[in-house]
Amino acid sequence: MHGIGDTEDQAECAREELARALAHAGVLLPSLTVDVAPWPSGMPALVDLGRCNASTARKLATALLSAPEAR
Repeated sequence: MHGIGDTEDQAECAREELARALAHAGVLLPSLTVDVAPWPSGMPALVDLGRCNASTARKLATALLSAPEAR
């Protein structure tokens, strides 16, 4: 697991992992991407979750609330 100072490659791997996990839960975030904006030196790469409609937000909430850690 990475954190502060994540590289663009690390952020892309995290985006792919998140996309797979969401797909497994039946959730698609069509705007899920890595933010490649030119950040100041030392700033971490960011995974942008984007926007979604209300139905997708509900599916995401259901998936998160049904996770074993949420119980």
